Amino acid sequence: MSNPSNRASMRGQLTLRGVVIGVLGCVIITASSAYTALKMGALPWPIVFAAVISLFFLKLMGNASLNEANVTHTIMSAGAMVAGGLAFTIPGAWMLGYADQISWLDMFIVALAGTILGLLATALIHRHFIVDAALEFPTGNAAAQTLRATEAGGKTGKQLFGSMAIAGIYSVLRDALGVVPSMLCTLNIPGVTFAIYNSPMLLSVGFLVGFAPVAFWFAGALLGNFGIIVGGTAAGLFDVMTAQGIVKSLGMGLMMGFGVAVVLKDILPQVAGIVRGLAADSSTDTDEQSLISGSLKLDAGIIGLGAAAIAVVIAIVLDLGPVPAVIVTLFTFVTTIMSAQSCGQTGIDPMEIFGLIVMLIVAAFAQIAQVKLFFIAGIVAVACGLAGDVMNDFKAGAVLGTNPRAQWIGQAIGGIVGALVAAAVMVALVTAYGPDAFGPDKSFVAAQASVVATMVSGIPSVPWFVGGFIAGIVMYWLGIPAMMIGLGVYLPFYMSLTAFLGSCVKLAYDKWSAHRDATAGLSDEERAAKDAAFQEQGLVVASGLLGGESIVGVILAFVSVGLSLLG
Repeated sequence: MSNPSNRASMRGQLTLRGVVIGVLGCVIITASSAYTALKMGALPWPIVFAAVISLFFLKLMGNASLNEANVTHTIMSAGAMVAGGLAFTIPGAWMLGYADQISWLDMFIVALAGTILGLLATALIHRHFIVDAALEFPTGNAAAQTLRATEAGGKTGKQLFGSMAIAGIYSVLRDALGVVPSMLCTLNIPGVTFAIYNSPMLLSVGFLVGFAPVAFWFAGALLGNFGIIVGGTAAGLFDVMTAQGIVKSLGMGLMMGFGVAVVLKDILPQVAGIVRGLAADSSTDTDEQSLISGSLKLDAGIIGLGAAAIAVVIAIVLDLGPVPAVIVTLFTFVTTIMSAQSCGQTGIDPMEIFGLIVMLIVAAFAQIAQVKLFFIAGIVAVACGLAGDVMNDFKAGAVLGTNPRAQWIGQAIGGIVGALVAAAVMVALVTAYGPDAFGPDKSFVAAQASVVATMVSGIPSVPWFVGGFIAGIVMYWLGIPAMMIGLGVYLPFYMSLTAFLGSCVKLAYDKWSAHRDATAGLSDEERAAKDAAFQEQGLVVASGLLGGESIVGVILAFVSVGLSLLG
């Protein structure tokens, strides 16, 4: 039986207008996130962007509370990480020549299975991480503070949509009309794609991530491109092609080692406590904590039946077979816990690494076609990506006092919509550009999917991969961001250079803010308030630039598909 107090507290938070705005925004953000993840090899959390745009449109329709905006943005952002889970895994199959063996239905089932498993898992673990462990979840905290800062009025909306328009117009001039070049300051260096990518989106990625993390990213790029490729070939240690294989293997090893270190150091020691906490919750807590039905006992049955149903669907529809389907379903619950722990402590969600781990476990226990391995990685990555988004949203809700059941229902709506849209956009992109456009140094670098493809097909240099793997683990224990260094080693140099320039803009922006406040004769409280507002404006503008270019890219892809069908 449902809990009336829970239902009552949802009034004014989960609203019809909020659902409509959230679903429309979810379609746009999911599509642009799929494009961004493939084009940039990275996907910044869209939560701040969604929070601002939700409050803006709700205020246009009349009075709006922060809690209504929080639930609306929960719906709106849900599909982004679903798209990320697909984009970080499935294109690897295209790179190996399996594009004709993957249909829209396959991708939709992968996305839907991951979405449902992610939702079931977060319904189970939300109280432990948000209430009992009270982890920081920095992205969720940022979204809550942004909503508070934005509540006052329309200046933020003008900044957001103005920057989106600028990025959109610029993208049309570059990609559709060819008026401006894609690359600037190119240099002919054998084996190194040296250039500045003429992209507001990639500059914004650097701005949003910040100077310190991107500095490590850029250090990795310098090491891989100029230390190994240029330096190694100049010293006669290896030829350019061998050096490029070494760089890819080293980058993969660093990222994989980081992901495993997160599991070993931060997550496994927590598992026993999580299990004990869940057991205590189920024995002592009331139906107030039910997120699905309003009854904890009914929730437990729904979670069990839902997991069993997903196992049957992926066994039959994706043709994985019963044993792999059971392994995937069980380990997806484990990896969503890992994802929640990682996001709560670091703000990082290495979803594709979790997908790789489960994929390799299944491959060790069952003979399965290569193309099916990408489905396994995709299901897990989608579930972990959505779990990270859900837990960040729950944290924002805890700060603002939003009803968690309203948020979970919003995530369910947005996640299912996102699964449909993400699969459609992936098909549109591969149809418009062809499978050969995806991979390192291609139009869509799809860095994470390339890593998955390499793990399936064979690592170019096993010794360098193993060395990077060990170094990634050691670096994590020493507090060095091996994931960012590995990303820089792996990605084409022009991407790392452009993101670094964006982070330099952020550094200058912060220093200007600090100098302005220091010379204004303000009190400490006034200076802190001005600085917070200043930072929020910068994040909003950067989010708008990133979103504007992404949306235009998706539109151009769909136009290309339409023209090809007409032709």
